[in-house]
Amino acid sequence: MLGQKQAEEAIVASNLSESAEHDAVKLEEDGGTEKQPDEHAPGSSIINVKSFLWHGGSAWDAWFSCASNQVAQVLLTLPYSFSQLGMLSGILFQIFYGLIGSWTAYLISVLYIEYRTRKEKENVSFKNHVIQWFEVLDGLLGPYWKAVGLAFNCTFLLFGSVIQLIACASNIYYINDHLDKRTWTYIFGACCATTVFIPSFHNYRIWSFLGLGMTTYTAWYLTIAAILHGQVEGVMHTAPAKLVLYFTGATNILYTFGGHAVTVEIMHAMWKPQKFKHIYLIATLYVFTLTIPSATAVYWAFGDQLLNHSNAFSLLPKTGFRDTAVILMLIHQFITFGFACTPLYFVWEKVIGMHDTKSMCLRALARLPVVIPIWFLAIIFPFFGPINSAVGALLVSFTVYIIPSLAHMLTYRTASARQNAVEKPPFFLPSWTAMYVFNAFVVGWVLVVGFGFGGWASMSNFVKQVDTFGLFAKCYQCKPPPPPAATHHR
Repeated sequence: MLGQKQAEEAIVASNLSESAEHDAVKLEEDGGTEKQPDEHAPGSSIINVKSFLWHGGSAWDAWFSCASNQVAQVLLTLPYSFSQLGMLSGILFQIFYGLIGSWTAYLISVLYIEYRTRKEKENVSFKNHVIQWFEVLDGLLGPYWKAVGLAFNCTFLLFGSVIQLIACASNIYYINDHLDKRTWTYIFGACCATTVFIPSFHNYRIWSFLGLGMTTYTAWYLTIAAILHGQVEGVMHTAPAKLVLYFTGATNILYTFGGHAVTVEIMHAMWKPQKFKHIYLIATLYVFTLTIPSATAVYWAFGDQLLNHSNAFSLLPKTGFRDTAVILMLIHQFITFGFACTPLYFVWEKVIGMHDTKSMCLRALARLPVVIPIWFLAIIFPFFGPINSAVGALLVSFTVYIIPSLAHMLTYRTASARQNAVEKPPFFLPSWTAMYVFNAFVVGWVLVVGFGFGGWASMSNFVKQVDTFGLFAKCYQCKPPPPPAATHHR
């Protein structure tokens, strides 16, 4: 326990040292002399407000980031998943994958602390450098694991950004259908490209706070609106009816609670990263209060109609409350796009040697090429809903469930590694053997059910969407235009 405490104190000291160095740089830029702030000076209050809104690193900031990032556009597709799974299975899978996801996020945090402690004992400095998941794997398990982690993580974040862009076009269409969804994708691709100017996860403080408020409003709007609307005439709840639909819905929920591909970056932005260990679980418990009531209420009201309406907004009547929810979700999807893209920006900066550059304008310019393939893929595959399940089965299953579990097992496979571990097994699973057994269960379950059955089902459904609507679909699941009025000849 003494070694663990000393390691944690070393990381805190390192973070504080980096913060102090950053302040020293700013002091030099301001002329090298320290000035006492004048509380009555107008500039002082502006600086304080900017710092409060822009510079985050507390446990609360991490909680808001995790909760905000975990549930975004997927909130609108969960009723669709319930129509594939049925009410009971939908609720049980949410709880199950929520807890499993919290466990693997905990494993990632443990491995981050282990990696950083080892490196800082070697006097490695992380000034102007953001630690990422593939670097943790490289430091603990070697270059092959780095390559695997980098490939899966970057591909998942790439398609996670694509999904946010698709969701923007899908949502705005329910307010303004004068433009088709493809055109809206062009427009929002340009808007989301402005995230290149957000330096790091330190600077998402106000955005995370607002984002969680927006999803909270939307979730409770869906719940209340569906209850007030009541069940549609002749409503049917036949799910689960087909295995392919059942596993497609289950994989979308696996995707829902697999949003911790940015866990390491969020931890690195914290002043005290060792406090992260239980933050993801607490965030997940809050997310349950949003996802379970909303999905249950909408499925209760509309039943099997949701099988052909992957976006819950499409079935609710147009009102001011619905339009407000749509606008808030659009803003939140812009934020979530930034969350998913920022780690990709970091990787690209490291590849081209721009990661240490202090000029934010140069870094923003260097980041722009990352947005272009995202924009292009969103236009090719505009299948809002089915793409979530495909990404969940093929990418999320490995990125945030299988790889962290295997990495933890292999990192502590020797008696000396377990004896010198910075983080010992948690109080609720107090032995290394129990951790190994549980990690093996996670790997086996996700490999068979998530990747195996989920991959088969989600790709079958995805191919069906391609066959039905085609690639580059101009307006996915839009209502067909009314037939032209017949002309009468005398």
